[in-house]
Amino acid sequence: MLKAVLLMSLLLVTNVTPQTIHKFKVTDIDGGTINFAKFKGKYILVVNTASQCGYTKQYADLEKLYETYKDKLVVVGFPANNFGGQEPGSNAEIKTFCTGKYNVTFPMAAKVSVKGDDIAPLFDWLTHKQKNGVMDAEIKWNFTKFLLDKDGTLITKFDSPVTPMDPKITAYLN
Repeated sequence: MLKAVLLMSLLLVTNVTPQTIHKFKVTDIDGGTINFAKFKGKYILVVNTASQCGYTKQYADLEKLYETYKDKLVVVGFPANNFGGQEPGSNAEIKTFCTGKYNVTFPMAAKVSVKGDDIAPLFDWLTHKQKNGVMDAEIKWNFTKFLLDKDGTLITKFDSPVTPMDPKITAYLN
């Protein structure tokens, strides 16, 4: 009986210990590497982006959020063409658009898939509780935001209509 209780306790402990985003490295928009381990000690906001979406104007607020809280937060944009073909451009075209129209200075990853059979490993991790230890999450559209704490653990997800400067997000940073 004691062995069963100890085994059950061990299983519970191992199942509730979330992994962190810090284990991931992804290709950036210029072909370099974004190593999430270098963001230890900062909140991380991961956002799937698109240049031809009704929410595209959120780039301006993402940049404002990044500039306002850059001592404690990093924003990382992930262009994706999963919804309505709203990110058809190449990485170079996306970068030109983001920097030219919205003066984006936060890190941008290379274009990825955020759902489906070709889902990028980071988004597979973000959307499955069995992998992130916190929650299952569905990405319903562009500009879905995932907030992670200073230890790299997933806190929550915000759907597209929640703007980057919304108090639901900034409350974590104040």
